[in-house]
Amino acid sequence: MKDKALLLFNIFKSKHILSLASNGINALIGMVTISMLFRFLSQEDMGNWGFFLTVLLLVDTFRSGFLSTAFVKFYSGSDENRKDEIIGSTWFIAIGITLVFMVINIPAYFVSLHVKDTSITLFLQFFSLNYLLSLPFFVSNCILQGKQRFDRLLILNFSNQGCFLALLIVVIFFGKIDIHTVLYCYLSANFISSAVALICGWTAISKLRFRTWSGVKELYNFGKFSVGTNLSATLLNSADAFIIKLFLGPAYLAIYNAGTKLMQVVEIPLRSFVFTAMPSLSAYFNSNQKLELLQVMKKNIGLITFILMPLLIFGFVFADYAILILGGAKYSHTEAPNILRIFMLISLLYPAERFFALTLDIIHLPKINFLKVMLMVIVTVVTDLVAIKLTGSVYGVAAASIASTLTGLIIGYYYLNKRYNKFTFFNIYGQGYYELIQLLKSNYLNFVTKR
Repeated sequence: MKDKALLLFNIFKSKHILSLASNGINALIGMVTISMLFRFLSQEDMGNWGFFLTVLLLVDTFRSGFLSTAFVKFYSGSDENRKDEIIGSTWFIAIGITLVFMVINIPAYFVSLHVKDTSITLFLQFFSLNYLLSLPFFVSNCILQGKQRFDRLLILNFSNQGCFLALLIVVIFFGKIDIHTVLYCYLSANFISSAVALICGWTAISKLRFRTWSGVKELYNFGKFSVGTNLSATLLNSADAFIIKLFLGPAYLAIYNAGTKLMQVVEIPLRSFVFTAMPSLSAYFNSNQKLELLQVMKKNIGLITFILMPLLIFGFVFADYAILILGGAKYSHTEAPNILRIFMLISLLYPAERFFALTLDIIHLPKINFLKVMLMVIVTVVTDLVAIKLTGSVYGVAAASIASTLTGLIIGYYYLNKRYNKFTFFNIYGQGYYELIQLLKSNYLNFVTKR
C-alpha cells in the first residue's frame, strides 16, 4: 500500500503533471468565469468584452513576447551568477516597457473621449494601468517557469483567476454586473495576484541590481525577433475577432467566442507540454545536442497528439451539450456548436505547428518564425474575407483557419529539416505512440500491479 501511495505521489509530483494541473485548474476556473459572463452579459456586451481582451492581449505581447521565451532560453542551464544577471536584466526591460505604456496612455486617454466603440474606449483608458498592476505577476511567471516550479505557478495563477471569479460573483450577487464592473474586477485580480507574488518572494525584484548592459542587450537582440513572432501570432489569433466584429458585429463575435472558448481542452495540455519542454530544448541546444533536442520535440508532438484524440472525439460528438453548459440556451442553438466541431478537427495539427515554432525560436531562428507567422496572418485575413464574402457567416471564418495552420506547419517543417536536422512525420507519430505505451506501462500498469 505504501509503495502504491509513493508511486502515486511521484506521478503527481512530476513536472508534467504539475504543469498540467496549473494550466488545467486555472483554465477550469476561467471556463466557469466565462460561462457566468455569457449568461449575465448581453451578447453585445459579451462581444465587446471579448474584443477588449483581444486588443489588451495583442498589445501585452510587446512585453510577454519580448521576454517570456527569451528569459527561459537564457536562464535554463545557466550558473547562479548568470541566472541573477538574466533576472535583473528581465526586470529592467519589463519596467521600461511598462513605463513606455504609461506615457502612451496619457494622450490615448484623451483620444478615448472621442471614440464611440465601448471596447476600444475602455482599452484606451485603462491599458497601462492593467500592465502596471500585472507587472510583478508577469515577471514571477517568467521566473517560476524558468525554474520549473509549476507548483508555485499553480498557486500564483490560481490567485489571479480565482480572485477574478470571486469578485464577479460578488458583483452579480449585488446585481451590478456590466462591462465596466467586469473590467474593475479584472484589474483588481491582477493587483491581488501581483501582491501574492511580492509577498511570497517569487518576483526576485531584488535581483534588479544584478542587471548588466550585456544581459539587457542579449535579451533585446533575441526578443526583438521573438516579440515580432509573438505579436504576429497574437494578431493571427485576433484577426478573426477583428474581422467578425467589423463585418458581422459584436453579437456574432460573442457566438464565435462561445464556439472557440472550449478549445481550452486542447490548449491546456498543449500549453503544459510546451512549458515543460522549453527548458529541456534550451539546455540541449546550449550544449549542442541536436539529436536529443529533436527527440524531445518529436516525443512531445506525437505524445500530445495521441493524448488529445479521445478529447477531440468526445468534444466533436457532444459539442451541442458542451455549448449549452458553457453559454446556456441562447448560444446552444446558434452556430457555436459547429464552430467548435470545426476547430476540434483543425486542432489535430496544433501540436506539430506549435512545437515547430517553439523549436525554431530555441535554435536561434526567430526571424524565420516571425516571417512564417506574418505569412500566416496574411493567409488568415485573405481567407477570412473571402469566406465572409462567400458565406456571410462565421462558419466560413472558422473553416478558413485550416489554411493558416497548414501554412505554419509546412514552413516550420521545411526550415527545421533544412537548417537543423532531418526528420519525418512518421518519426514524430511513431515516437509519440511508443512514448504513450511506455508511459502507460511505467505509471498506470506499475501502480495496478505493485505489491
